[in-house]
Formats: sequence, structure tokens, C-alpha cells
Amino acid sequence: MSEMDLSFKAAAASEPAGELLDAAPARPKLWRNIMHHPGLVIGLVVLASLVLLAVFAPWVSPYDPYDQSLPQRLLPPFWVDGGSTAHLLGTDHLGRDYLSRLLYGARVSLLIGFGAASIGCVIGVTLGVCAGYFGGLTDRIVSFILTCQLALPGLLLAMALVFLIGPSVGVVICVIGFLHWSYYLVVTRAATQKIRDLEYITAARVIGSSRLQIMTTEILPNLFSEIIVIFSLEVGVAVLAEAALSFLGVGIQPPTASWGLMIAEGKVSVFLRPWLVILPGIFIFMLVLAANLVGDGLRDLMSAESRR
Repeated sequence: MSEMDLSFKAAAASEPAGELLDAAPARPKLWRNIMHHPGLVIGLVVLASLVLLAVFAPWVSPYDPYDQSLPQRLLPPFWVDGGSTAHLLGTDHLGRDYLSRLLYGARVSLLIGFGAASIGCVIGVTLGVCAGYFGGLTDRIVSFILTCQLALPGLLLAMALVFLIGPSVGVVICVIGFLHWSYYLVVTRAATQKIRDLEYITAARVIGSSRLQIMTTEILPNLFSEIIVIFSLEVGVAVLAEAALSFLGVGIQPPTASWGLMIAEGKVSVFLRPWLVILPGIFIFMLVLAANLVGDGLRDLMSAESRR
């Protein structure tokens, strides 16, 4: 056995031990870095709180969000004259409890945000990795598709598609997801172009790994940090897109509770009862802000780790 073979085996045998030694302090270091990033902590707390409220909405909500009571319609919140603790945030134009509808609206907004961001992630990452790895004709075709997508008016196209297909939660998720994948493509394409010529990719080719294996097991795991940052930001973009579609009347339809739809229903009396618009607007603001804080925090955290 040659000296090269012995040194190769010794290096291979020492890798697991080294990984275990490096992994031991990794988790405490990660949590320490997270706790020293106030924006990331605030974003995670707010996002986790909204997710918990959405998950446990049937048990937290004081009323059924679809129960109507016309004699109690347009009641103000408890801090306004005429309000009561029976309906903490008042009622809407059909006498439905506003707090209950806000909590159930979190379910719709979070479902659409994460669902649309996931669809966009699959499309954008697939196209980006293929374009970055193969290059040539594949890269030119993908670049042409990206140019066409960027040239289209996103909101108008989404309105047209939802109107033609028919508004529903599933349709809104698919339409927003199919129209928001450009950031994934641009970032993963550039990162793949840098990775494809590295030594470990060449080694994978030498041992006979197929192109699909190289892209899924070698390249894609190294793009996870970029993908998770874009994903957190795209959640906020999808929530705003759903709110815009619902406000314009082509998104979520009544009686489903949606923050954008609640703003649309309350705009008629915005000057007399501004809380009907302000309250769902605050929830949308909190969700989008939390998603952006998490994305910015993850970007800072991962860039700090990469410099070490």
C-alpha cells in the first residue's frame, strides 16, 4: 500500500472525529449569536407568536368568526366609548367578532405566505441550479424566462389569473407562488456558478456521480443558507400580495377571514370607524416586519459565520 493511500485513509478516518469536535460547541455558539442579534430575536418572537395564535385560534378565539349578530354590528373596541369587554376589538358590519376574525385571518395569511414562498422556492431554485450548473444554452433559456417574468406586471397578471381561474385560497397560493421566484433564481444561479468548479464537485464527477446527484447532494445543501434567507423575505412579499388581491376583490372571498379582505370591508367606514382598517393593517405590518427581521437576521448571522 502506497504512502498516498495510507495518508488518504488516515485523513478520512480523522474527519468524523474532527466534525464531532467542531459540532460540539456549534449549537451553543449559534444560540449565543442569535441572542446577540436583537432584530432576529424580535422577529422570531413575533413570528412564533403569530403562528401559535393561528394554530390555536379555535381555542383562543372568544367567538366563532362566522357567527353574525346584526343587532351588535359595528360595535367599537373596548377602549372606545360604547365598547365592552364582551367584544374586545368590536364587531364588523355583520356583527361578527373582530378579534376572532383577526385570529382566523392569521391562519389564511400564514398559509398563503409560507405556501406561496414554498412554490416560488421550488421553481426558482430548480431553474437557478440548472442554469448555474449547465450554463450555455440552458442558462440562456432560463435567463430569457426570467426576463419575460420581470417584464410582466405582477399584480395585474395575478389579478387576471385569479379572476379567470376563480378566487380561492389554493388558487391565490399557486398564483402568487408562480409569480414570485425571481430572487431565488438569481441568487442560486450565481452561487451555483461559483460552486460548480470547486474541487469537491470535481471529485464527485471523478467518482462517477451523475449530474442529478451532484446538484441534489453536493450543490443544493451548500445553497441552504441563501435559500432560507430569501424564503423568509418572500413570506412577507406573499402576505402583502394576498392582502392587495383581497383588497381589490379578486383574492380571498367572504365569508373567509382574511386580513386583506377585512381591510376592504372596513374601507367604507374608515373615517367613522378607523379601527376596522387599522387593526388588520397592524397585524399585516407585524407579520411582514417579523418575516423581514428574521430574513435580515439570518443573513447577518450566516455572513458572520462565513467570515470565520
